Amino acid sequence: MYAAPLLAQQHDAAVAHPPASAGDTSAGDTSAGDTSAGDTGFRALQARGQQAMGVDQYTSTHHFDARPDGGRIVLERTTAEDSIGIKHIRAHLHAIALAFKAGDFSTPMFVHMRTIPGVQAMAAKRGVITYTVHDLPLGGEMQITTADSDAVHAIHEFLGFQRGEHHAAGAGATH
Repeated sequence: MYAAPLLAQQHDAAVAHPPASAGDTSAGDTSAGDTSAGDTGFRALQARGQQAMGVDQYTSTHHFDARPDGGRIVLERTTAEDSIGIKHIRAHLHAIALAFKAGDFSTPMFVHMRTIPGVQAMAAKRGVITYTVHDLPLGGEMQITTADSDAVHAIHEFLGFQRGEHHAAGAGATH
């Protein structure tokens, strides 16, 4: 159905996921305290995310920020002690930046098991969108920029969908 993710790696497979706490609503933290962890669909999404990114999604944070010129994705481990996980995140961001630049959105489509809003337009507008990856102390960020208003709209759709599906933090659309 969907192509295999770019980084089908396993990491932290032995990490136990503590049960979700009904009172914990940590915004943007997809770690063990997230109330959505009890949702079977969310658990399946997290498992596919781990396969694609190579790190346990419950011990990583995601931010999907819309910006006037596009947006950014920040992926980080929750602890600096996991140097292997940090390397996996950085490698994942570099790999998806190359794939997105080529118009290939199979990795997020694998993780979410459906077509994602904005990706068709982002693939069509790939020539006017720039993907830039920067290392951060606990992972990395990918900036997605363009001067094309239709591409900005598509990027905002993509990031908004990601923010909602991952129950993640991030700034919404600015237009």
